[in-house]
Amino acid sequence: MKINNPDAVIIGGGEYPTAGLPLQIIEDATYIVCCDGAADHFIATGNIPNAIVGDGDSIGAENKEKYKHLLHIISEQESNDQTKAVRFCMEQGKKRIAIVSATGKREDHTIGNISLLIEYMRAGAEVQSFTDHGVFIPCNGTTTHKCRKGQQVSIFSITAKDMSANGLLYPIYDFTNWWQGTLNECTADTFTINATGEYLLFINY
Repeated sequence: MKINNPDAVIIGGGEYPTAGLPLQIIEDATYIVCCDGAADHFIATGNIPNAIVGDGDSIGAENKEKYKHLLHIISEQESNDQTKAVRFCMEQGKKRIAIVSATGKREDHTIGNISLLIEYMRAGAEVQSFTDHGVFIPCNGTTTHKCRKGQQVSIFSITAKDMSANGLLYPIYDFTNWWQGTLNECTADTFTINATGEYLLFINY
């Protein structure tokens, strides 16, 4: 489930983790990039990121000046700060990326940030987004994932066709709406999704 030793951890501007795996990912990180909207909170907890990326409109004036040597302002408005942070990491050769704090606060931003995971995968990133409750994983083609018996899994089709699964309680098919693949359940210690095309998994902890 977890990316082992990610090249970079991106902290977004959503709700900061309160416990569990997302906090552990931050604590274990060797390279942290804050979206500029997340920098003030992260710095207030006594931490300093390796880089701060965004359009520069959400970081406080004091931190903007104090940490200007870490600030990478990207002013274009065709992409959001999470995407700018992912691109920044990939430009540094860091393609194995864990994202935290991408959800919460605003539902429209949450949906946007989750949907963008597919775009990052298409660009060559190995990326996962962690919430307090589970992890979103973009996938393409047939994939196998570790789990535990009884663990809940939701599958959201993007371009996927010819879908079937092994190791899940309920059969899957070519979904036409997001709700159809939600709330499945693992029956073993791994499960496999067979498909042609792209889909998004959410695996509850």
